[in-house]
Amino acid sequence: MIIFIGLYLLSLVIIALVSKRLISSEKDYLLAGRSLPLSLSVFALFATWFGSETILGATQEVLEGGFIKVIEEPFGAALCLILAGLFIVKPLYRMNLLTFGDFFKVKYGEKIEVLASFFLIISYFGWIAAQYVAFGLVLKTITGLNLEISTFIAFLISLFMTFFGGMWSVALTDFIQTIVILISIFFIFGEILIKAGGLQALEKIPTSYFKILPDLDIKSIILYIVAWITIGLGSLPGQDLFQRFMSSKSEDVAYKSSIIAGFMYLTVALIPLITVLVIYFNFGFKTDKTLLDYVYLNTSPITKYLFFAGLLSAVLSTATAAILAPSALLSENIIKKFFNHLSDLALLNITRLSVFLVALISLLLAYSGETIYNLVGLSSVLTLVSLFAPFIFGLYWKKANSKGALASMVLGFLVWFIFYSFLKEEELGIFFGFIVNILAMVVFSLIKI
Repeated sequence: MIIFIGLYLLSLVIIALVSKRLISSEKDYLLAGRSLPLSLSVFALFATWFGSETILGATQEVLEGGFIKVIEEPFGAALCLILAGLFIVKPLYRMNLLTFGDFFKVKYGEKIEVLASFFLIISYFGWIAAQYVAFGLVLKTITGLNLEISTFIAFLISLFMTFFGGMWSVALTDFIQTIVILISIFFIFGEILIKAGGLQALEKIPTSYFKILPDLDIKSIILYIVAWITIGLGSLPGQDLFQRFMSSKSEDVAYKSSIIAGFMYLTVALIPLITVLVIYFNFGFKTDKTLLDYVYLNTSPITKYLFFAGLLSAVLSTATAAILAPSALLSENIIKKFFNHLSDLALLNITRLSVFLVALISLLLAYSGETIYNLVGLSSVLTLVSLFAPFIFGLYWKKANSKGALASMVLGFLVWFIFYSFLKEEELGIFFGFIVNILAMVVFSLIKI
């Protein structure tokens, strides 16, 4: 298995190196020359989000209380892709921007651009760190290496793939990795279902585990709303989505890819959830990483190979995309402002340096001890409470202005931070931070000072 996985990872690294030949400018590096066809665009969107939180995080959460525990991921994530396709992609694509930070510059000016870019950049560190941790867990299981070394190897491979090939590397490797993910997920589900006795194995799962509506009390309803909006709305103002939309070769391709990827994501992401429930209720098997341990200990060699290749594919595709997104913002919307008249080569080198910095900071966070699910959720919270209203109102409301955007970003973030850090009420902080983010945008855009 080690040889098989090693050769597979080596092939991805080679593709990243070859894709370097397609890059001659910063636009090529960040947006693949705006030339991705529908197939690459769909797979890039799908692979970006189908990561450790889907296979390892959500599968463990669903065992604790059923589908109601995983509304945030994968249901909220699929909702985000579909909403983006319906309401965001077309007006954003027509603006012909290089980074998502440029949107805030065009709509609100340079000061808001820098602040928005800062919020966006820090929101990605937890997401990248989660992929490092997941990769480390997988490599530890396969090789017996300790988690710290395995996590560092994840850092090196994802950094290498992103540093040299940029968006072209991400898109090309995502295409291959998505195929591997799809084959592995369906293959594993089939083998485990057959081993459990066929479709009747599904009947052993209590119907309560398929519940997706909350209890009718205030607290439950608030928690339910928070679960839907954290990723469902919080990831709409994201550089990772922006890059995939803008890398598409046309507005129509960008629109279709988002809708298709959303439905594809939900369909495929449900399979590992059902698989782990079949494992638990038919075999009584449960650990702190149930799906990973069961496949490793109780399935055939070909299933093991496919599963770990698919899992590493999911992790690496998400990690490379997540590294590239904040790096683009750091180089283009922050560092670039300190220099005048830079050549394309200089801009490209600055972006690659940003890739290294983002990857390194994320590695330090990966060693903090947070769970995969929490690291990912925290990433989307930051953009939800700070950037959601300035982005949506900036697209659709003519009266939106820089005063409203500034107040919305600062007040929404502060409300969430107070609840999260001092009151220890994370969900209430998300809910009220989101409400304040919207209200401040409207009120401060309308008042005349």
